[in-house]
Amino acid sequence: MTQITIPRLTVVVPCYNEEPVLPTSAAILGKILQRLMDDHEVTTDSRILFVDDGSHDQTWAQIIQLEQTNAMFSGVRFSRNFGQEAALIAGLQTAHPYSDLTISIDADLQDDPTLIPTMVAKAKAGNDIVYGVRNDRSTDTWFKRSTAEGFYWFMRKLGVDLVPNHSDFRLLTRRVVGALLACRESKPFIRGIIPQLGFPSTKVYYKRQPRQAGVSKYPLRKMIRFALDGLLSFTIAPIRAVLYSGLIICGGALAMLIWILWTHLQGTVVTGWSSIMASLWFLGGFQLIAISIIGEYVGRTFTEVKHRPRFIIQTDTYSPKFSTTQPAAVTLHFERPSVTK
Repeated sequence: MTQITIPRLTVVVPCYNEEPVLPTSAAILGKILQRLMDDHEVTTDSRILFVDDGSHDQTWAQIIQLEQTNAMFSGVRFSRNFGQEAALIAGLQTAHPYSDLTISIDADLQDDPTLIPTMVAKAKAGNDIVYGVRNDRSTDTWFKRSTAEGFYWFMRKLGVDLVPNHSDFRLLTRRVVGALLACRESKPFIRGIIPQLGFPSTKVYYKRQPRQAGVSKYPLRKMIRFALDGLLSFTIAPIRAVLYSGLIICGGALAMLIWILWTHLQGTVVTGWSSIMASLWFLGGFQLIAISIIGEYVGRTFTEVKHRPRFIIQTDTYSPKFSTTQPAAVTLHFERPSVTK
């Protein structure tokens, strides 16, 4: 890592309907960033970048108000909701040309923002990636804790390198962000991609705090979709599992056929209506499952080859602060996964 005496830092904060919590979060992050600037740990033009992921409440109006109050705040607004992963990528891509360090953190600040100075110090010590890792999941329900542990265990068994109990609270240097942006998936699984990039890394540990206001943006439906994205983006193990299961069933069917022939030669007549029907239903269900798994991969291939934009930026108030040639508002800026920024 190239040593930087005083790096420029951008804190990327994805936002979706965060009106209740945004003023409190902005005040906390602003104090931390101001302290870093006063201590000459980061440059005085470091920024907090809010990415409005198509919110339906007053989130964007609050971001504009914060920017008018303090120049350290700025924002990027999507034309509609594209999802948290897209918001993270958009924030990192926007900050990449101008920032030596970027830190991503959720707007609810359940991740410990007081660790930001520690992350900056570890980056100066030579680490390109600093993961924020939870060391206590006692605030989670039993169901959420058990499913999270099962997900990490299952992904590890499949050979996918994940950092357990790490969400999206992390620091990245400019070259890591550049390597991440070179990955062109339309729906990138960031938590799985970053460990595969390499680079020197370390961890900081914290206890996750209860949400101060608002509601969680990750209900069970989204958690299941997120887990499937991680699974299907990094391994073809489900297809191989279907293959092996099919071979086992075929072997069982062959053994059953041999047994039926043997009983027939012995003169034993087996009617077996229920067993035959059960076998037909079982095999039919297995075929449907197999087709659906393969269809998931085919569908994702179909999505990738279309090269549609991962997100559309309607307004960008961050970049003009560093580039005087760029207009104050960028309308319908398309980011295509097939082009490396």
